[in-house]
This record gives sequence, structure tokens and C-alpha cells, in this order.
Amino acid sequence: MTAGQGLYERVLAAGGGALPAPRPPRPSAAVALWRRRAGELEVYWLRRGRSLPFMAGWQAFPGGGLERRDADLPLAGAPSHPRPATPTAPAPEMEGEVGADLVPGLAACALRELFEEVGVLLTSGARLDDPQALRRRLLARQADLGAALAEHGSALDASRLAFAGRWLTPPFAPLRFDNRFFLAEWRAGDGEPAVAPPESEEGEWIAPARALDRLAASDGLAAPPILHLLRVLAEEGPDAASPRWLDTAEANLGPLRRIELRAGILLFPLAAATLPPATHTNAFLIGTGDCVLVDPGSPFDDENERLLAALAAAERRLGRRVVEIWLTHHHPDHVAGADHLRSALGVPVAAHAATVERLAERGLAVDRRLADGELVELPGAPPTRLRLHHTPGHARGHLAIELEGAGDVVVGDLVSGASTIVIDPPEGDMDDYLDSLARLRARGLRTLFPSHGAPMLDARAALGAAIDHRLAREAQIHAAWTRGVREPRWLVAELYADVPSALHPLAERQVLAHLERLARRGALGAG
Repeated sequence: MTAGQGLYERVLAAGGGALPAPRPPRPSAAVALWRRRAGELEVYWLRRGRSLPFMAGWQAFPGGGLERRDADLPLAGAPSHPRPATPTAPAPEMEGEVGADLVPGLAACALRELFEEVGVLLTSGARLDDPQALRRRLLARQADLGAALAEHGSALDASRLAFAGRWLTPPFAPLRFDNRFFLAEWRAGDGEPAVAPPESEEGEWIAPARALDRLAASDGLAAPPILHLLRVLAEEGPDAASPRWLDTAEANLGPLRRIELRAGILLFPLAAATLPPATHTNAFLIGTGDCVLVDPGSPFDDENERLLAALAAAERRLGRRVVEIWLTHHHPDHVAGADHLRSALGVPVAAHAATVERLAERGLAVDRRLADGELVELPGAPPTRLRLHHTPGHARGHLAIELEGAGDVVVGDLVSGASTIVIDPPEGDMDDYLDSLARLRARGLRTLFPSHGAPMLDARAALGAAIDHRLAREAQIHAAWTRGVREPRWLVAELYADVPSALHPLAERQVLAHLERLARRGALGAG
């Protein structure tokens, strides 16, 4: 055991003898509804509700997960299917993207979700008297779509759908979907689409090229399949015969998906020995010319070789070249690949002085020290200005990396979209952690890019929620302490009943961090 290692670090260091088994994805379907208005092609997209636990506020097409009852819905016809191009063998995390594999109920799922989310009901046979009244009752769980269709002698019309590709959710996500996309032409008799809050907050008709321009200007976030479908619609129109619909390879960088949700920030989820339920650590390539690679944290040779191939593709196709490796902090799931990548790329490694000290204990050398407030400008078109913020709490040397002027920040383990951030004394400190959250929140940032989970659009809300959660937990601990519950293990048993027992030792460290903070504030009294 390395001197000074806390429980959290020992748990991470002990994990990861083999690549984690991928989470089985849930079949799902989405529909890109399109029309021509005054000769201009438009597509209907929506903004996901900001209260949703995953991809809140992102732009998307109507869709959702397959439900058991979908296979029993009355269905007429079948989706059309373009002639596929010669398929490219998918990378491991994209396994299953070749071929439609329209499992029973999937076309009905697409049509049901289209109706529930935006009120467009595509049917064959007799028309329903008041589809919108039925939709309201469905959303209130007061009606059954299959029964209503059968009563009117009607069926969902799958012949209105054109298959437009199959995509897997990236492995950074806590939930994974095996998503099939469809095109459907909107007709005047279908009813004007309208979103139903809170699942969706806004919906609009928009030209695909205009949608892409908005996303390129950082107005919203959209996942790679949405970007791909918009691009093909803008360049080729809704011709269902185009093989580009099925060719997800054009959205890849070598063996990895090109996940560029903001200009100049490429995200590569890498399998890592991290804390469940997370299985991956997000590495980031930041810049438009010269770039820094942040947190290559995989201990697995295959993952690091795939990352190197993706970086080579990024340099070849996008002109982005790694000039330095940056580490947000010293934990194994953020640094495990650093030596491998440094040797392969021939570039230095940089980190905060406190991280340098901790890594030296493990024999990992760091070439340059990064400082709080340091501004680094990376040449490119346009140049990228990176402002470093020392954000201790989870680790003494923790850094966040702000893209100055853009409002985007790579936050490492300051917050997570996949699990709780562990504060493990003495390396972790709750006062420092809350202060780091508050300082970043005060900067008026826009989007958080965490090391685990998906990016978060509303930075102020996400940072505020993290603060509120910690203070609410602290209030519970203080109340229990006042009642005479003093041992951390008993506080965990009372307050962390929803946490698996295997994680209780880590929960005890969280409790201890709160107790130390309360003691410093004089809130525990003399007892």
C-alpha cells in the first residue's frame, strides 16, 4: 500500500483487472419528422426537459425506449429500408450498429413515441375522432393506445417510416440505448407537432443547415447521431435511398466515435478502473490546432491503442495535434494511461504541484507544474484560451479547465453525471469541495464536461445542485448527531439506506468529511 493512500484511492487501485463488461443497451427508436415549406426542407426537433436525469436540455428528435406493450400495438405496413453501403466493422462500444434488426415492436415504439412526445399520430385505416384528447389521457396514464386504435379499427402506419440508421449510446452514459432512427414526412393532416413538458421543453421546425449552425455556435448540445442525421438531411435531403443514413463510420475518428459536442472539445470515453456505476473515464482533446489531452485514465493497453489511433485520425483529418498531457488530479482512473501516451506521443505531462507530489509516491513523473489562474493559449483556427482553476476538495491538487470566452469547463471529478463524488479525508476536504463548487458557480459558466457521465448544459444549476445536495446531507448528519447517533457507521446505516452495503465504507468517509467540517464550525459542541 502506498503511504498516504486513502480508502477511495485503495478501492480504485484494486479495481480493473480486465475490461469492464459493457452494460446491455435498451432497444429504442426515434423519428426525424420532416416537411418542405416554401420549397425549404425543415425538420422538427425538440429540447429535452432540463429536469431529466440524463442529457437534460439537449436537442433531440422524438423517441424513447421500447416497451413490452409496443409489440402488441396494431401495426400496418413496414418501414422502408435503404440499400446499405458496404458495412464497416464497428468498434467494440459500437457493436450492433450494422443492420437494422427491427425487433418486434420497434416500429410501433417509434410511432408511439412520436405521438406521445409531439402529438403526431401516423395511422392507417379509420382516423381517431380526437387524437389530442387521447394523447392527454395517455400522458396521464388514463388510456391505452392499443385499445383506442382497435376500437376505431385503426393501426399505426409503419409504411410512413424510412429506416435511417442505428446508433449505440456512447459508453459514458449511465443508461445505454441501441437506437434506431427513422425519417417520416409530415403531412398537413397529421396535426401540428407540439411538445409536452416536462419531458420536452421546446420544439420547432428548423432547416437542417440552420440547426447545425446553431449547434456549431454552441447554442445547445446534440448527440452524434443527431448531428449526422442533420448533416445528411442538409447535404442530400430526405432521400431514404442514400447509403449515408446507415454509414455511422463517417462519424468516427478511427476506432472511436467522434464526440465533439462543443467546437474544440473532443470527448473519448475510455474503459477504466473507476468507481461503479461508472465504467469509463472521459478523456478530452481540447483545441483546434495544438491541443492538450486531458486525463488518459485507462489502464488497458487495448484502450490506449484505440485512443492513439483516434488521436492520429484527429491530427490527420482535423489538424489537431497533442502537444501536452494534462491531469486533473492523481487518482488512478485519471492517470493510468499517462505514461503510455507520453511515450507514444513524445509529449510532456503536466499537473498541479499537489498532484505531482502524490504521483511521485507512485513513481509517475510529471514534467511541468500547472498553477491556479494560469492562462494557456493554444494556436489554432480559432486559437483556444484555457484558464486553469485549482478546485481542491475531492483531491488536493484537483484542477478544472475553462475554455475562456466559451463558458465551457472540463471539471474532472468536481461533479459527475454517473455517480457520487467521494470526499475521503484527509486527501478530501468538504470545506474545500464546497468552496470549489461555489467559486466555479460564481463564474457564470455554461456547460460542464465531467470525467464520468454526459456533459451538463446548465453549469450554474448543476453546481448549485451539488452544493445543495451536500448541505442537505450535512443537515441530516447534524440532526442525527444531535439525537445521539455519533458513530459514522451508524450514521451511514440511518442516512444511506439506498446505498449498496459494499459502498458503505466509502459512505463512512463522506460522513467523516461532513463531521470534520461541522466540528471546525463548532456545530458538534463539546460532546
